[in-house]
Amino acid sequence: MHPLVLLAKQAVEEYVTKRRIIPVPEELTPEMKQKKGVFVSLHKGKNLRGCIGTFMPTRKNVAEEIIYNAIAASSEDPRFYPVTPEELPYIEYSVDVLEPPEEVKDISELDPKVYGVIVEKGFRKGLLLPDLEGVDTVEQQLSIAKRKAGIWEGEEDVRIYRFTVTRYH
Repeated sequence: MHPLVLLAKQAVEEYVTKRRIIPVPEELTPEMKQKKGVFVSLHKGKNLRGCIGTFMPTRKNVAEEIIYNAIAASSEDPRFYPVTPEELPYIEYSVDVLEPPEEVKDISELDPKVYGVIVEKGFRKGLLLPDLEGVDTVEQQLSIAKRKAGIWEGEEDVRIYRFTVTRYH
């Protein structure tokens, strides 16, 4: 298991079983030292069980982003009940480390297998990670991201950004 994924797993297990937040490891891998946005996704079988993240860094380093986003994915994702101790053996983890987003001028610059998207209108923002099962077209990707942001289909003046990730399983 990759060290970033192991850190997410340890953070969730400690929080779910003891309600404690693990400390940032003393020895950090090069990836953990970076300052980037991070998403942590939890799956149980083929089903999403939680996914929370930050598209821009909000903490000191990637290690800290992983710890807090993993805990939030297990306990604060509004789409799901908090993960229970009984579920822990069945949870699979993935960590996406995001590169800074860049604005796109035309949707021809998008590819849902390569780029994640952020849509923005005023204070409303929606994000969708790249290479998700069942999201095969740019139109699907944008539609889902807009729904997440509360932006209606057909609304004008929506800013679109793309980003790449390094995904760890």
